[in-house]
Amino acid sequence: MAEEHVLVIPTAELRRVGLFQGFRADVDSYLPLLHDPQFLRFEPRSAMERDPEFKQLIPYVVLVHGADTGSPSVYAYTRGSGQGESRLHRLRSVGVGGHISREDDDSGDPFETGLRRELEEELIIGTSWTGGCVGLINDDSNDVGRVHLGIVHRFDLASDDVRPREAELVDAGFVSVAQAKQELERFETWSRICLEHLFPG
Repeated sequence: MAEEHVLVIPTAELRRVGLFQGFRADVDSYLPLLHDPQFLRFEPRSAMERDPEFKQLIPYVVLVHGADTGSPSVYAYTRGSGQGESRLHRLRSVGVGGHISREDDDSGDPFETGLRRELEEELIIGTSWTGGCVGLINDDSNDVGRVHLGIVHRFDLASDDVRPREAELVDAGFVSVAQAKQELERFETWSRICLEHLFPG
């Protein structure tokens, strides 16, 4: 079976625009670079997991319900042993998404195609939503973060009709933002960053 090739960008190009640590909400400063075919390319995933000279681009979708009530909830789950990045197993997450594969490029919009593919692979969403890209995550404090860049999307759902399609999404469902923030130590780093920046206070 052929190895997966994933979408990456040279870390040096991000430094040129402004490499940061944590969350950046000013996505408009970065999106031209992240959509520039001059710098984007698909490389073997196994090599990219060990090469901090490149950042793998990861759509990271946070599903929110009930924000209009003043007591928002987020969709959270625990990563099982067969689900994606082994270094994140057994950690809680509020982000749904994954790598953008070469096959996603066939549509001409690999970001949108990869995002929707990941959502459809992992979840059954029986409701409508609004939202879009709200920020970027870069976390060079650990091995996983050094080789990934998160493209954070927030989707506000009309109802809580969301079910896991993958058995590896354990203990999945909506939890109040207040509860999630009380249990930050249980969450992967990117989820902690999202909870703190998307829901301040």
